[in-house]
Amino acid sequence: MTGTARRILVTGGAGCLGSNLIEHYISAGHQLLAIDNFATGKPGALPPAPGLTVVAGSIAGKALVDRCFDGFRPTHVVHAAASYKDPANWAEDAATNVTGTLNVLAAARRHAVRRLVYLQTALCYGRPRRTPIPVDHPLQPFTSYGVSKTAGELYALMAEDIPVVSLRLANVTGPRLATGPIPTFYKRLKAGQGCFCSDTRRDFLDMEDFISVMEIVMEADAPAGVFNISTGTGHGIKDVFDAVSGYLGIRPAQPVPVVPPGPDDIATMVLDPSRTREILGWQPRYDFAATIRRMLEWYDAWGVTDVHGHLAVPAGAMAADHRR
Repeated sequence: MTGTARRILVTGGAGCLGSNLIEHYISAGHQLLAIDNFATGKPGALPPAPGLTVVAGSIAGKALVDRCFDGFRPTHVVHAAASYKDPANWAEDAATNVTGTLNVLAAARRHAVRRLVYLQTALCYGRPRRTPIPVDHPLQPFTSYGVSKTAGELYALMAEDIPVVSLRLANVTGPRLATGPIPTFYKRLKAGQGCFCSDTRRDFLDMEDFISVMEIVMEADAPAGVFNISTGTGHGIKDVFDAVSGYLGIRPAQPVPVVPPGPDDIATMVLDPSRTREILGWQPRYDFAATIRRMLEWYDAWGVTDVHGHLAVPAGAMAADHRR
């Protein structure tokens, strides 16, 4: 980022995306305030650092959000907080993803922040009519996480008095990633446990590529609006399994089971980033092989702790992967 130091408030600051952004912004000399309730993020993701203030609590609490904004007076907001840990807990999803977003928006508008970036899930598109999914595809989420995040995004885009950018994200991989197939396969294969692959396709984006687009959209003259952030290339979850097992040098005695997607899953979720490339001039640097390898090298150095997800286990998968 260019120009003078910014005062950046990051919700969900202890999560994978939030903590990586905070590391980047701290090294650039900006002042940071992170809010996190540590439902999925870890306190250790935000070690003490000059210029960083960490507040423990939920953005669903208006008093806490107002206190943080009034005391810190941010110039920029990155809204990365999201509830997804329990697919059946609709109330918590709505509290964080909808009410929490409204609290953040109200405070951001009151302080006339220069820019608010909303980090959105690709699940806003639901089961797509075509892939790669263009950014003008109809919104049709069908899970609690997707519905509540989409409601939050739509509210954010109504705030015409502040510049809002919503980034609909592919599967971003990088330090402290604790969701999805990569950490799951790495942890289970190293422990000698069985795995299964859902018969689905996803696109995977390296953290450095995500941070590079964040650099663009945080600039004062950058276009506002909605953008797909992805490589535009899909890979099967079996491809991920093969990459992880090959990297580890672990070849299962039996072929890994491939099971149909669960009722809350989507067969193919690959985003079309062509509008993003055209308008923002952004281009991802890392391909699939490099993205997976870089993630696994990080796990070699730092390990995998808890693995979270927003999906239920598909029918038949529990027996297939020998988890229970």
